[in-house]
Amino acid sequence: MIVAGNWKMNKNATETTELIGAISNGMGDTSTKVMVAPPFVNLAAAADSAKNTNIIVAAQNMHFAESGAFTGEVSASMLLHLGIDHVILGHSERRALFGEWDALLAKKADTALDKNMTVIFCFGEELHDRKNDIHFDVVKNQLSEGLFHLEANNWQNIILAYEPVWAIGTGETASPEQAQEMHAFIRKTLIERYDPDLADGVSILYGGSVKPGNARDIFSKPDVDGGLIGGASLNADDFLAIVQSA
Repeated sequence: MIVAGNWKMNKNATETTELIGAISNGMGDTSTKVMVAPPFVNLAAAADSAKNTNIIVAAQNMHFAESGAFTGEVSASMLLHLGIDHVILGHSERRALFGEWDALLAKKADTALDKNMTVIFCFGEELHDRKNDIHFDVVKNQLSEGLFHLEANNWQNIILAYEPVWAIGTGETASPEQAQEMHAFIRKTLIERYDPDLADGVSILYGGSVKPGNARDIFSKPDVDGGLIGGASLNADDFLAIVQSA
């Protein structure tokens, strides 16, 4: 099981250190892989705070280029220099608010994998896709365009994170059964493109407003391998309750 906290644009460096300390102190002897993804400016503080703990620090994004005239961007080498070798790519907010598209994300994934980084690749349908009954098509297309150019051996460094965008901050709620249905479809799609062994070996996280109250039911589903947590990851008690549910 993997529980990854995406902190988005929250917490300063001091708060980052405090939150990582609180999570580390409360984790106990868990077998769950725990990750946190602070904002870029706090990654150095996070990496330092996470030393000698079982917490993995990830970046929220990165550019595909090694360097150049890309104001405001961060390269894979810059992240690696800080000891950060995990990166979230394709988050729904990056797609919707910053116009990131599948071909761009494929280039980012290639760069990360070339640098031996682990990619947490996000994808998922919006509310109008589900209401028009094209949600499976949307998800399959995002996977195909973003990742299916990869050779099978690359997938050992890929973690998938399914985000039903319609169930994040909208008042709509995805049931554990809906999560399982989509995760099973994703695994079936991987079998069709690659093979059953690869599909079984890929972790598929659920990223649809996981909270302490629903985490155990969601994580109990056979094709759900953990969660990508947003708001609940900003509170140590809530995040630890989710970790303990995994």
